[in-house]
Amino acid sequence: QKLLVESGGGLVQPGGSLRLSCINSRSGFNLYSMAWHRWPPGKEREFVARITSEGYTDYADFVKGRFTISRDNAKYTVYLEMSNLKPEDTAVYYCSQDSYHDGLYYPEDWGQGTQVTVSS
Repeated sequence: QKLLVESGGGLVQPGGSLRLSCINSRSGFNLYSMAWHRWPPGKEREFVARITSEGYTDYADFVKGRFTISRDNAKYTVYLEMSNLKPEDTAVYYCSQDSYHDGLYYPEDWGQGTQVTVSS
């Protein structure tokens, strides 16, 4: 039983949009930053976006202006709105719960991931 569960992935045409969701059933959701990372085929896992417990956001350069992260604390859910998708966005997308120490974030837990495939 995963405590973080992603959904919303699928196959989309280049230029299309998807909305990913992650439900975090761990206690104290409102106290933690939440982040999205992705694992492209043949590459290392890479940071995509993060939203803090106070609602501040941060994005990787390659998704700025295209992706938006948000959270709904009442639903224990973090979202990733993705638009103008490109083939290089193809990856398994993972949700994480992060702790913050001395200016750095450390993922504490991960979901099992949701596959996003951008192809024509």
